[in-house]
Amino acid sequence: MKSSARKIQVSGFNDLFQAGADVGPDAERIQEVPLTELHPFKDHPFQVRDDEAMRKTAESIARSGVLSPGIVRPRPEGGYEIVAGHRRKRGSELAGRDTMPVLVRNLDDDEAVIVMVDSNLQREKILPSEKAFAYKMKVDALKHQGARHDRTSARGVPKLQAREQVALDAGEKSHMAVTRYISLTKLIPPLLALVDEDKLAVSAAADYISILTEQEQTDFISVMNKLDVIPTKSQMAKIKQYSKDGTLTVAVMDAVLSEQKPAPVQVTLKKERLEQYFPATYSTRQMEEVIFSLLETWSDQHK
Repeated sequence: MKSSARKIQVSGFNDLFQAGADVGPDAERIQEVPLTELHPFKDHPFQVRDDEAMRKTAESIARSGVLSPGIVRPRPEGGYEIVAGHRRKRGSELAGRDTMPVLVRNLDDDEAVIVMVDSNLQREKILPSEKAFAYKMKVDALKHQGARHDRTSARGVPKLQAREQVALDAGEKSHMAVTRYISLTKLIPPLLALVDEDKLAVSAAADYISILTEQEQTDFISVMNKLDVIPTKSQMAKIKQYSKDGTLTVAVMDAVLSEQKPAPVQVTLKKERLEQYFPATYSTRQMEEVIFSLLETWSDQHK
């Protein structure tokens, strides 16, 4: 495959980002590749946003260049597929650069997915939707590689299952967290957007809404918009149950989402008024004990 990349040799970790060092024939090389030859990863789950963070990235690149090279792999049709470095490429474009330093690796599809996901999970802010599709891609890749990772304990504990491995690598509490995120991939875009906007909790959306059919989800978001409401957890649980029973309709959704939460009962007793019924030596706690004792007696008499 032809490429206009300018090869720069490196030797070892300390020289990884320095040009001009001699290396053996099998060592990785940093190459300055034209941005026009760098193409996004297929189904890349992480968004590249022109936000404040990107502005700072572009300013840094304009001032100092790309300090950490991206990772790419050759494409059969020419050019390179970005495995890690989508934001760096966009920052380079905004900084007015024509090329970007990259490490070229011959990765198969599964290896490329794992490197892509792991490198992007290092970011400070990741949306639930990004985690959802990234975790799913990595789980599928690990399963395709053999379903089990090669880590074992000293006592010969069975190798980690794919979801357990993803949870461990991503710092999630358990594989159930990974399962919940992957469930979000079943949501239609408008509902998934509400999760990203923190209007729907990840757990509630995964546990209750993701099991709805696509049509039910479409009707659900329509009713939500009509009533201008964000459903409570109990309302979503009811919606899920109606769906499982096969009785979920738009009318049912409307009725459930129209339910109003009962307002909490609050009774305010002025201290000045209470004090006329109690000795001056009574504390607030003693007053409360007497009041509740009297209320219990009254309740027993009116049952």
